[in-house]
Amino acid sequence: MDSNLRIGFIGAGNMAYGIAKGVMQSGDVPPSNVKVSAPSARNFGRFQELGVAVTHSNAELVSSCDLVFVAVKPHLITTILSEITDHVTRKHIIVSVAAGVTLATLQGLLPFDTVVLRLMPNLPCLVQQGALLFSRGTWARQEDGDLLRSLLQHCGLVEEGPEAWIDIHTGLSGSGVAFVYLFAEALAEGAVKMGMPSALAHSIAAQTVLGAGQLLRDSGKHPAQLRSEVCTPGGTTIFGLHAMEQGGVRAATMTAVETATERARELGRKSVPTATENRK
Repeated sequence: MDSNLRIGFIGAGNMAYGIAKGVMQSGDVPPSNVKVSAPSARNFGRFQELGVAVTHSNAELVSSCDLVFVAVKPHLITTILSEITDHVTRKHIIVSVAAGVTLATLQGLLPFDTVVLRLMPNLPCLVQQGALLFSRGTWARQEDGDLLRSLLQHCGLVEEGPEAWIDIHTGLSGSGVAFVYLFAEALAEGAVKMGMPSALAHSIAAQTVLGAGQLLRDSGKHPAQLRSEVCTPGGTTIFGLHAMEQGGVRAATMTAVETATERARELGRKSVPTATENRK
């Protein structure tokens, strides 16, 4: 990796912060090579604590950086890219983190042959345990993907796939984090109902989710196999699982992923009201 690579973040929210932390963790990218822009200074403090420069000018950021993460809400994409397009050159790599916004849309809002990649991270990037999936645009080469993967390696699991998977990943992992939190909350509340103090119940629920996830990841076993290893004939777990199946937990979870995926696609369609021709 080029030690002189300059990285910018348009947007100062949780995703930008988590990715910035991960990018700098290896030490290959010093804080002096990173800059963040946002219209409000509200979130600047935590970036400044990392030694990162901040600005309110997106144009200034793009002009001084080589690789730019556009970490804004989907409805802001048209405005942001229109603002920076005159400052984007062939040396730039633009990485969009906007849910639902397609590579075709991004490329249409930027100069012709701009290197664009689409990335979907999730909230655990904040603790470098994220799940990130990216796709390369028309003019992004294999080495551009390799560079992005290298930069993100300390953010968590990083995979490349076809763009059709990005919205699915949003439903599975981007939104899926909230689904897990809902389950953890319900798990703890069940213990509270049975008489355990709330603080202890939530602590144990969090550790249960963490431990189960790590075992699932590290063992390489199918979830159904691990589930069966916990069950004993006539035991507590099989009775509890029966209650969950009666409550429709499996179907509700699958529907939640499907619905979140479709919503990501809908947001992408709404992000740009009309087709925009490539700028020459």
